[in-house]
Amino acid sequence: MKDRWAVISDIHGNVDALRAVFAEIDRLGCSRILNLGDHVSGPLAAAETLDEVMARDDMISVHGNHDRYVLRAMETLGPSDAVAAAQLTEVHKDWLAALPAAALIEDVFLCHGTPDSDETYWLHDVTPQGDVVDRGGSAVAELAATAPAKAQVLLCGHTHLPRIIQLASGAVVLNPGSVGLPAYDDVTPVPHVVQSGDPAARFALMERRNTEWDMSLRRVPYDASRMVDLAQRNNRPDWAHPLQTGWFDT
Repeated sequence: MKDRWAVISDIHGNVDALRAVFAEIDRLGCSRILNLGDHVSGPLAAAETLDEVMARDDMISVHGNHDRYVLRAMETLGPSDAVAAAQLTEVHKDWLAALPAAALIEDVFLCHGTPDSDETYWLHDVTPQGDVVDRGGSAVAELAATAPAKAQVLLCGHTHLPRIIQLASGAVVLNPGSVGLPAYDDVTPVPHVVQSGDPAARFALMERRNTEWDMSLRRVPYDASRMVDLAQRNNRPDWAHPLQTGWFDT
């Protein structure tokens, strides 16, 4: 039997997308799930999401930037983090607080953003005009400089955009895309919109063949209606529309 691992990231409280992805991962017979963080921030189902994640005994997880944010004092939180934090128990918060920033599993490195920052896009960049563009290979390689030397696969999330590239060194950098939020807006480093254009849940599949990994990006259609309703009831059309369409712009 092949050594088959799944890679997930950026669930953002979308437990229905997560359950659909878990069902597909289990159908494929994956022995391990690598989870790149940002579990709950959003106006959806934070507690349900962490209940599902914490129940898995085949998962290795690191934290994302929003996993740190939701643990801050409530009065300091933005609206997406605040509504999620209000749903969490102390057990949930303790689990999030214990997550590492990065991990190395055999020759596979896990982080949320880059090896040095959970707030930096690795495979994408934002221009001064606010356009989100693919980051070039040499710039991606520069950001890989502090990753463990033995890592042949470098995993990141954060942008919610699936992409795989191979570096000149032979190492591969992979972003599986987002399980739960296909489009969003942000103001750092300048105002910009990230949108995949596909409402399906996303993950990646890795299969070891001798000494190398075969990798593929996967999409899982699911019924988003309950999550859309939660977003609308929380007065968040900026979440409801992306969940329906995969686009932030109307």
